[in-house]
Amino acid sequence: MRLSRYFLPILKEDPKEAEIVSHRLMLRAGMIRQEASGIYAWLPLGLRVLGKVERIVREEQDRTGAMELLMPTIQPADLWIESGRYNDYGQEMLRIRDRHDRAMLYGPTNEEMVTEMFRASVRSYRDLPLNLYHIQWKFRDEVRPRFGVMRSREFLMKDAYSFDVDKEGARRSYNKMFVAYLRTFARMGLTAIPMQADSGPIGGDMSHEFIILATTGESEVFCDRAVLDMPVPGEDVDYEGDLQPLVDKFTSRYASTDEKHDPEEFAREVSEDRRVSARGIEVGHIFYFGTKYSEPMKAVVAGPDGMEKPVHMGSYGIGPTRLVAAIIEASHDDAGIVWPGSVTPFDVGLINLKAGDETTDEACDDIYGKLGNAGVDTLYDDTGDRAGAKFATMDLIGLPFQIVVGPRGLAGGTAEIKVRATGERETVSLESALARAIEVAKGATF
Repeated sequence: MRLSRYFLPILKEDPKEAEIVSHRLMLRAGMIRQEASGIYAWLPLGLRVLGKVERIVREEQDRTGAMELLMPTIQPADLWIESGRYNDYGQEMLRIRDRHDRAMLYGPTNEEMVTEMFRASVRSYRDLPLNLYHIQWKFRDEVRPRFGVMRSREFLMKDAYSFDVDKEGARRSYNKMFVAYLRTFARMGLTAIPMQADSGPIGGDMSHEFIILATTGESEVFCDRAVLDMPVPGEDVDYEGDLQPLVDKFTSRYASTDEKHDPEEFAREVSEDRRVSARGIEVGHIFYFGTKYSEPMKAVVAGPDGMEKPVHMGSYGIGPTRLVAAIIEASHDDAGIVWPGSVTPFDVGLINLKAGDETTDEACDDIYGKLGNAGVDTLYDDTGDRAGAKFATMDLIGLPFQIVVGPRGLAGGTAEIKVRATGERETVSLESALARAIEVAKGATF
């Protein structure tokens, strides 16, 4: 993509309303624009990142055997009345009425709707286990939306729902999601700490939230340093095998948020040299809630004995829009964003230091064409801006690898390359710059 033709509304000054790094950098880098309190438009650069995050989430869900569908954003209130949650959910729910005066709502979550779909279609235990997921926009009317897309009213959510014949089967489904979440966050360059959590309005008696460490985190986190160093399961993980030992290994170490922190237990369980106390951001939450919804909504299957019984359910949430902000909180410097290769909007930034110069234009066009033919997503700065402004833009938007081409280097057949994460710069031949860029782009996927 040529920058001269790209919609990238860069802000030179820090927005006054932005309180945290991710909000500030997403606005400055032209990734998002606020349209109302807690409601944001995703601009081309931000949408490219969001798409990369969605792809990773989708791939790891599919790997477990979960199946994607898409449920509507507007739900009939009758389903929530049937489950008993309509009046309990509170003012975060946006309640509306259609032209026929039927009570409707903008879905904050989908337990009721997916349970209704299940009960209308599944009759026998032989059709279980089943896990259905979708990636869909949600709305929760936050009392105080803040921190940009970190705590907004409208947000994108991956929510999955598992159905099993009994608690033992439901635990196996829960463990699959537990491991899938570890892999999902690792692929985005994040170290996620699983912590036992409260189920809140979702319900149930087994729940984990996944926390990444960041100085702007909402909660204080206490954990054993060993949790941060534990290897994440690889692509060869056997989702049909027994995952309980692996899950136990990640949860047996002390890990707690400030709400559940027990200083005496922390001191007893973890030696002083291994204790970590830091701020953290929740990036995922998984729940087992048994028959909380299936029982009142009569979602039953016939068991091996022919008797009908309510299915056991779980739900599993990841917020891709929130994740984009969380990645920035975990990976930035004074100059701007530092994207992990797996979610970068473009693999390479190509800078023409003298746009309009025939020789420089020809060299850049040649590199740009060859990168495109190699499948490398490239943002080519072909504008007439000053060199300093070009460098600042590339650092702000955080592309992992930069190629800088100017008349002086071309005279010797060279270009400068820069690795964004380290700031390392090197002068190499044009052929080497091209080869390095292709190598970096190919290594960007997990």
